[in-house]
Amino acid sequence: MKYLYTTLGGSVAEWSKALVLGTSPKGRGKEMANRFTKSAINWAELEKRVPKEQKANFFAFKGKSDGYLRRVQANPPEPPKINWEAYNKMVPVPGLVDKLKAEYEKFKVPFPEDNMSVKVDEQWKSLEPEIKSFCAEMQKNIDDASKELSRVRALPKFEDMTLEMFADMYPKIALNPVERPTFWPHDAEEQVGYEPPAPKADKK
Repeated sequence: MKYLYTTLGGSVAEWSKALVLGTSPKGRGKEMANRFTKSAINWAELEKRVPKEQKANFFAFKGKSDGYLRRVQANPPEPPKINWEAYNKMVPVPGLVDKLKAEYEKFKVPFPEDNMSVKVDEQWKSLEPEIKSFCAEMQKNIDDASKELSRVRALPKFEDMTLEMFADMYPKIALNPVERPTFWPHDAEEQVGYEPPAPKADKK
């Protein structure tokens, strides 16, 4: 999940709050009055970066995000306006409507304090050296594989290769009747002094 949030930008708490309010974190969009009508996340591009074994978690996360978006879109951007003047005319108790109005206007929905984003960011920073090391190792493997592929592609075609060419390219595995004479059919099992490998013990 941390990868998803950092790819999109913003902390976990910011995106959680944004999904509820219909806004974007850190000013990445206008407020509810100009809410987005579709998800700002490029799910198709993000799906390409998710490993196969994590597809189920990815689609579950996407389903929750889509559900939050539908819930936000099902409600108006602003709460309905209250006609306080009409209530003043109907309520006989003096000052009651004004008191309710003052309480209503100063009421703010509290959001829980974000005390986890810092820990998640620290955990992510601690993983960055491992990620860089893994990427460097994989790049080395890619470079080695590319060199081997280039070498194989540079070899003569099978139908054009002779026994002499094969012996020059692969002296260790080519037949050498002078230095390493062998009996036909030149398999290891048919040679003098061959000892079969010891059978492996069955693990119980």
